[in-house]
Formats: sequence, C-alpha cells, structure tokens
Amino acid sequence: MEGVRKLREEAQVMGLLLPLLRRRPVGLAGLIALGVLSSLADGFSVSLFIPFLQSIDTGTLETDTGNWLIDSLSRMFETVPPERQLVVIAASIFVVVVLGSVLRYAYNVLFAWLDVGIGHRLRSEIYAQLLSVDYGFLEQQDSGRLLNTLATETWRTSSALATLVGLFISTCTATVYVGLMLIISWQMTLAVLVGMAMISFLAQLLTRHVHALSREATEANATLAQRMMEGLNGMKIIRAFVREAYEQKRFDESSSEVRKAFWHLGLLSGLVAPVYEILSGVLLVGVLFVSLQNSGNLPVVLVFIFVLYRLRPRVESIDTARVQLGALGAAVRNVMGMLQRTDKPYLTSGHVPFRALAKGVCFEGVTFRYAPDARPAVERVSLEIPAGKTTAIVGPSGSGKSTLIKLIFRFYDPDSGRILVDGEPLPALDLRSWREKIAFVGQDVHLFNATIAENIAYGRLDAEEAEIVEAARRADADEFIRCLPKGYATRTGDRGVKLSGGQQQRITLARAIVRDPALLILDEATNALDTLSEQAIQEALRDFGASRTVIVIAHRLSTIEQADHLVVMEQGRVVEEGTPQDLLAMQGLFARLHRTQFASALT
Repeated sequence: MEGVRKLREEAQVMGLLLPLLRRRPVGLAGLIALGVLSSLADGFSVSLFIPFLQSIDTGTLETDTGNWLIDSLSRMFETVPPERQLVVIAASIFVVVVLGSVLRYAYNVLFAWLDVGIGHRLRSEIYAQLLSVDYGFLEQQDSGRLLNTLATETWRTSSALATLVGLFISTCTATVYVGLMLIISWQMTLAVLVGMAMISFLAQLLTRHVHALSREATEANATLAQRMMEGLNGMKIIRAFVREAYEQKRFDESSSEVRKAFWHLGLLSGLVAPVYEILSGVLLVGVLFVSLQNSGNLPVVLVFIFVLYRLRPRVESIDTARVQLGALGAAVRNVMGMLQRTDKPYLTSGHVPFRALAKGVCFEGVTFRYAPDARPAVERVSLEIPAGKTTAIVGPSGSGKSTLIKLIFRFYDPDSGRILVDGEPLPALDLRSWREKIAFVGQDVHLFNATIAENIAYGRLDAEEAEIVEAARRADADEFIRCLPKGYATRTGDRGVKLSGGQQQRITLARAIVRDPALLILDEATNALDTLSEQAIQEALRDFGASRTVIVIAHRLSTIEQADHLVVMEQGRVVEEGTPQDLLAMQGLFARLHRTQFASALT
C-alpha cells in the first residue's frame, strides 16, 4: 500500500507540472525530439563498439550471426576495405558521439530557456494573483508564507520541472539501452531487469518518508519567512523593548527547524546513489562472471557489459528523480494551489465607467463582518456622503470607521445592504475607473524604496515635475525636501526610514494631492504632525478640497471643526449625524468626546 500511495503522489506531482510545459508547445515538442534523438545517438554510438571490437578480435566483420543488430551493424562497413575498417568504425563512433553531445547541448539550452521562462511566468502569475484576489483573502494569509511561495517555492517548482524533464530523458535513454540489451541477449536482459527492479524497490523503500519530510520542509520554510518579515518590520519595537535575545532565540528555532527538515531530506535523497553503487556493482560483476563463463562471442559480451554499465546510472537517475519529485512535491502543490482560481474569492468589476462624483455616496442598511462567526464590524449603517462637501466620521476605536473606508474602496462587499454612487450600485461601476478617482492618506504611512519624486508621482504616474513640486508645496513638504542632499531625487529608504514620521506623512499627502481625485479620504492623515504643521496642511487641504468630496476620519477633533457634515459611530452603528455645532448642542457621544479631548488638552 505504501508503494501505491507513493506512486499516486508522484503521478499527482507530474500531473501538476505537465501543464506548465504545455504552455510552450513548440518548445516542448523540440525538447522531446532532442531528448529522444540524443538518447538514440547515445545508444547507436555504444552499439558501434560491436563491429569495432569484432574488427580488433578477428580482423573481419560477421554478417550472418543470426542477430539482427550485429548483422546490420556489420553490413554498414562491409564495403570498407579490411585494412581501413578499424579507422572508419572508430571515426564513426567519434562522429556519433559528437552528434550526441551537440544534441544534448541543444537540449540543455532549450530546456534552460523553457525553465527560466516558466519560472518567470510562475512568479509573475502568482504576483498577479496576489494583486487580483479578494483583499479579504490576503488579510487572512501570513505575509511570510506568501513571500515564501513567491520567492522560494517557485524556484523549487522550477527545480521539480527540471527533475521531471531529466526523468523523461533518463527513461528514453534507459529504454534505448534495454532495447539494445534485449537484441543482444534477451535471457541475460530479463535477469538484469529483475535485479535492477529489486534494487529500485529497495531504494524506494528506504526513501518512503520523503513526501512527509517535503511537507515539513515547506512548512518550516514558510514559518522562517514569516519570522524574518516580522523581525525586519518590527526592528524598532524589538530594540525599544530590548527583545534582541528573545527574537534571536525565536529566529534560531525556526531556522533550526528548516535545517533539520532539509537535512533529513538530504539524508534520504542521498541514499539512492550509494545503494545503487553497491548493489548494481554486485549485479554487474555477477553478469560479467556468468557472461565470460559462457561467452561464444567476446565482443558482443563486452558490449553487453558496457551497455549494462551505461544503463546503471540511468536507472539510478530515474529513482533519484522520483525521490526528488517526492521531496519537491509540497512546493509544487503550494505554488499550483496559489495559482488555482476556483477556490479563492474575487471581486468582479462592473462595466459602468465612473468619471466624476455628482450627487454623493449613499450607504443603505449596510452590514459587514470580516468573518462569518465574527460580530458585525458595521451593522445596518445608513448614511449619505454628499458630493462637494467635507464629511467627517468620528467615534471610539473599533467603531467601524475604517471599515466604511474599505467598503467605499470596495476592498470588500457588504454582507447585506448596498452602497450607491450617484444612485448607481457600487458593484456595477468599473472598479478601476472608480478607484482612480479616489486618493487615500492613512495613518499607516507607506513609502516605497524610491526617490521622493517617484513616491509623490505614485499618485499619478504621468505627473510632470512642476505638478510634483506643487503637490509637495501644498502638503508643506517642499521646504524640507529641498534641504535634503539630493532634493526630490533623495531615496526614502525602505518604508521611508530615512525620513521622520511627519515628513513621511507630508509626502503621502503630496501623493494624494497630485492624483487630483474626485474623492479624497483622510484617515488620521495628520496624526504625526505638530500643531503648526497640522494647521498649515489643514488650510491647504481646505483649499484643495473646496471643489472635491472629502471624507475625514480623525480622533483629533480639531481636524474636523470645518467639516460640513459629521457622522458619529459607536460599535459599528451610526449614532449621531449633523454639523459639529448641532452635535455639540445635542450633548451626546460627540459632545462627550469633545469635552474629554478639551480637558486633556488643558492638563
């Protein structure tokens, strides 16, 4: 049963890999042709040793031995004068060997081209999958595992593909050699095949746990990748809390699990070669002994032994490839599983193009949960965000403010209720044209490891230099940028580490401004700024947002005093709506929040 299970798993891995090769049908056909031709050339060069050895042994070529192969090979050279036969046969062997080498080189070049192309396609398609799959799916995944799949498992899948192609070529060559041996002596060949089958069974038996170890290795690698990402992203917190020793211990433990898993895989994979070396050596000596005891034609016997000697490493490579496929099987399943589209959620785009916001965004009885068994993040929310006005959304942490923004972006669709944009259901809008008209500045600043100009232009890739500078000026960033050694050409470093928190936030504001959006969303967009900088930016944003729809989420109530409309949320529901002055007069939740912050500011 164990053998059947292993064969089933190997067949499954091959079934997952074959579609990758079928993507390049011309290259695959060429690869098969070159592989078969190189195997035939290899076998033909070996068979030419029969007339060569006969010419050395007897000085003549036998053409009536009754063996089709021997007679056919001898007839190829019967017109050659006896004194030149040895040289001509040797030259023929050399030519065929050179031809076989050229064919193998062409095969290797073609396979390398296919391999790197397929590897590139795998990485590109997985990245495209990450960019297109439902955002909720990404939030439920470990980022380290996704990185491991993209950066490591794709390479292991390419390695599995190379192993599969090598298995095919070894099988072709072994088939040619077995055919030669059967023609020379089918009795001895059957005996040899039985012996090799027993050796192969023993090798597979010794490596039967390789599939389980492969899964362990993939799991350990993913855990290590997650640990690395957490460590690099949290380096500031690690040092601030003096947790270097703790994190080093956790990293070492994860790294040690990877070391052990791949060490055990190496131990099992490495068993195949010595098992074959020892047992096939015994088989070869046994065949040699029996053949020489009953040899009627020494050249034929020697060629049979030579073919058997050449066959042994091919059979060994077949079993080694099977073990390696088992070792790489988990990586292949991981990669192909990530590319699978039927088991993942996707937001489908509508077809109605969006050009400008004329009336506003309306929530009608919207309820949304992040997980089926979780409490609603927002529940039966109904509100209107009028076009051309500034709407502020306030409330305690966890009240659902940021969830509303995610729903507006359509990172998620509501579980119930609907969102209307100018009276059109949001899912009906073309998603790309809708998002292109939105600019977002969040409290979690993200800058790319690029120049400041490139980070600002990320808001609109075709922005001119003058537009970039103007956006930076309006975001109160131009002055500090010009003081940097390279100005706008200064690289920000990974996640903007070369800049202060306030500087990073101003660059992200400039990125939103240069986008020239119809809808501007500010989620704690000035929380890293001092009071003077915040006031300057608030004035710039009031001017910039005068002809736009603006949504502001803020805990600092000073940032929303000029809002046209105020929405107060608590525990996922809208509890108050109106102007700031009206809500202060109501003496409700907003008034309590306002008094608390005012009192804190005085103390």
